[in-house]
Amino acid sequence: MSGIRAAVITVPLAAVLLAGAAVPAGAHPVKGLTCRGAGVDPAAQVRYRTEAVIDAPLGVIWKLQTDVDRWPSWQQSVTGAERLDHGRFRAGSAFHWTTPVPPGTGIPATGLDITSTVRQVGEGSCIRWTGPAVGEGVHIDGVHVWTFSRVAGGVKVSTEETHTGPQVDGNVPMATAILRAGLEGWLADLKAAAEAQASGWTPAPRS
Repeated sequence: MSGIRAAVITVPLAAVLLAGAAVPAGAHPVKGLTCRGAGVDPAAQVRYRTEAVIDAPLGVIWKLQTDVDRWPSWQQSVTGAERLDHGRFRAGSAFHWTTPVPPGTGIPATGLDITSTVRQVGEGSCIRWTGPAVGEGVHIDGVHVWTFSRVAGGVKVSTEETHTGPQVDGNVPMATAILRAGLEGWLADLKAAAEAQASGWTPAPRS
């Protein structure tokens, strides 16, 4: 599950609803992202997909994304994160992390506690994890896929996520807007952190 972008907190409720309405539940690519053949929840009403090219080595990006304990040092919307196992980031790895809930959602919780379990990993190429996000008056089940591919100018990082649960299914436009803000924010933070670490690195051109 993605972090809920702190910037959403300052957006009026009407603007959030309009933003969500601009991304109808059916307006996603027919072929979703997959990792080792598995993708997001095909039945979910709330989903979003986005991508960015990051001007940094794949190794730097992969390390940032899989070093869960350090997420709060570069992700604005992650207030805490902890791996629940040790060693290589692999299928079966689990982690617990927290993120705030923006006001104006009708959800009494001010924050979400998320426990994610990695289901599939392709070293340096893809990650898929699932897990519930819980807080006062809310339970959301998320499925999140990431893919990484070298392109001209760096690495294309693509991400797709779905949410299900009574609270998000009850207001799909708002839930989609919040998910969109979370994924766009995560990618922006990942890009900024990776490019700062790789300052001076020049990507090899690709044909």
